[in-house]
Amino acid sequence: MENNENNSSINTKDLMIGTLIGVIAGGVTALLCAPKSGRELRGNINDGALQLRDRASEWKDTAYEKGSAWKDTAYDKGSELKEKAYLKGSDLRTKAADSSSKWSKKTQEKTQEMTKKVQDKWNKKGGEDEAVAEEAISEAAAEAEKSEKN
Repeated sequence: MENNENNSSINTKDLMIGTLIGVIAGGVTALLCAPKSGRELRGNINDGALQLRDRASEWKDTAYEKGSAWKDTAYDKGSELKEKAYLKGSDLRTKAADSSSKWSKKTQEKTQEMTKKVQDKWNKKGGEDEAVAEEAISEAAAEAEKSEKN
């Protein structure tokens, strides 16, 4: 799409340059072929040059105004998009911080819960035997997996 706009801009520019050259060439040819005196011919050439200069000045002013308007529009749109991106980024950062905080809190609660369960099982079954400890840890791990799936 951008390439098409560039081609259009180039084609418009080429058309304007071609038109300008054609007008100049046609005017000069018409003046030189007309049966006039040298003084009258020079006056007509000066008048034509002044008209051409005025027309070119008008085109320059129009191009400057349109360019300024496009620049202002682009600046406004850019500022608008920048603000939207900043707000979206802030929102995402807040959501990420909230999620992280929730997960951290949940993990801490689960760890405390599992520690308490292992200690309770350890105390219920005698507490000194290595097999009792392994069984308590296995049961706690199974419960953790079960709660993780939910």
